[in-house]
Amino acid sequence: MQVLSEQEIERRKDREELMRLGINPYPAEAFPINVTAEDIHRNYENRKNDYKNISIAGRLMSRRIMGSASFAEIQDSTGRLQIYVRRDDICPEEDKTLYNTVFKKLLGIGDFIGVKGYIFTTQTGEISLHVTELKVLSKAVKPLPVVKRDEEGNVYDGFTDPELRYRQRYVDLTVNPEIKQTFITRSKIISTMRRYFDDHGWLEVETPILQAVHGGAAARPFQTHHNTLDMPLFLRIANELYLKRLIVGGFDGVYEFGKMFRNEGMDRTHNPEFTSMEIYVAYKDYVWMMEMVEELLEQVTIAIHGDTKVKVGENEIDFAGPYRRLTMFDSIKEYAGVDVSQMNEAELREVCKKLAIEVDDSMGKGKLIDEIFGAKVEAHLIQPTYIIDYPIEMTPLAKKHRTEAGLVERFELFVNGKEIANAYSELNDPIDQRERFEDQLKLAERGDDEAMAMDEDFLRALEYGMPPTSGLGIGIDRLTMLMTNNSTIQEVLFFPQMRPEKKAVELTEEEKIIFDLLSKNHPANLLEVKEQAGLSNKKWDVSMKGLTKKGVAKVTKEGDTLIVDLVD
Repeated sequence: MQVLSEQEIERRKDREELMRLGINPYPAEAFPINVTAEDIHRNYENRKNDYKNISIAGRLMSRRIMGSASFAEIQDSTGRLQIYVRRDDICPEEDKTLYNTVFKKLLGIGDFIGVKGYIFTTQTGEISLHVTELKVLSKAVKPLPVVKRDEEGNVYDGFTDPELRYRQRYVDLTVNPEIKQTFITRSKIISTMRRYFDDHGWLEVETPILQAVHGGAAARPFQTHHNTLDMPLFLRIANELYLKRLIVGGFDGVYEFGKMFRNEGMDRTHNPEFTSMEIYVAYKDYVWMMEMVEELLEQVTIAIHGDTKVKVGENEIDFAGPYRRLTMFDSIKEYAGVDVSQMNEAELREVCKKLAIEVDDSMGKGKLIDEIFGAKVEAHLIQPTYIIDYPIEMTPLAKKHRTEAGLVERFELFVNGKEIANAYSELNDPIDQRERFEDQLKLAERGDDEAMAMDEDFLRALEYGMPPTSGLGIGIDRLTMLMTNNSTIQEVLFFPQMRPEKKAVELTEEEKIIFDLLSKNHPANLLEVKEQAGLSNKKWDVSMKGLTKKGVAKVTKEGDTLIVDLVD
């Protein structure tokens, strides 16, 4: 059963009253719009004659009722606009209900309205809309959080709780409209990259998300079941093997922006569902790809910031090429002080032990080197840096190095301590590729749940012949984090994955007494609370998770346990 607050109850009454007055709170017909708030603020002073008959719509964000005339603010997708509503202008006839009842009493913050009129400047210099027509477009029955701003724009009592912001992104975008810029930038990053690829004649394609064999990366997949085919399927962890099939099929360059899914941990830079761009170009190698990436990221940065330099935290990152190139082994030697180039698995395990790096028995030589690199090197790679020439054990899909035995032609691009791009000279020898897959199967037998599976159809495609090819993957989420100076991936995803919400439960009167005491006090002794509640003889098992300071408590009940979570 839905439990409504006092405001929600009142808003539902207002909705009913609007309908009683013959006003549909959710009209079906379109409302004409010929201008935006941003356009008005930018151009009105130089083009005043163009703003005499305008029509605009938005969400009501503030009101100052002053008798027969009022000021208010509406917010559309581009910003806010002050409106001036005069009773006799919107109610020219004897019936003043639209102003006296509807606007003053039945409308509230968060409601959508459409208004027509003309722009003028108030005595205080505020560009405003003098309303001549007003229409209710949508009645909000849940109140928005109240965000207070002073005259300088500083925010007080803001909607800032990350969990609430990510879970209720629609509210976050409404009351924190500056957040929209992050996602506008994200869209511009993708469109700039797409335009660059299209200008070079490479084809945008789509490949399967449900795959019979998970491949193209070392990761744990999500698994599902297809009922009609009666077979297991996997959400793709990468689209690499399908894009290579298209190179086999005769395309010289293909790329795809798409969702990838990895059933792994979540942190500030990882989300189980993420967006990647992968591109494959025939007759190229990883050296060419490094030069292409530098040119691409320069164009993206200039499109976003007008310069190649970006402020990221305390660092200024310069995306102008060329970028530093450092081999995997040399990077470990430089930052970890150890040469692992000739070590076997046992020796690598000993190094990990000395460096206090946690490993397990399922890890082979490649993963052990990767663990050392991740723990001791990544954080030092602030300016764009190519880590090149990886051990063959780390990269089952890359071509063997042309001059260095035991290595492959691969690079990863690191910026601000995080990897944002991965590229190879692609392995196109089907015999070598089969042997690499077989090595991965041996790792899987040891318990490595990220090892690649054998993909017989992909091997068959290679057997028909694939030209020399270079491939690249770029993490769009991490690139957006850099371009928008955000430190968590959740800030650049509209709807990041989150744990299920805890549902409120109906409490008994005795539980309400305990809840009230717990939420208002910080008891050192739970028995004391029981005695205060007059319930010392009853059996209560109370978990005070997070109860460290005064605040508002969330309470859930599991059996005889009352779980109290304190929220600021």
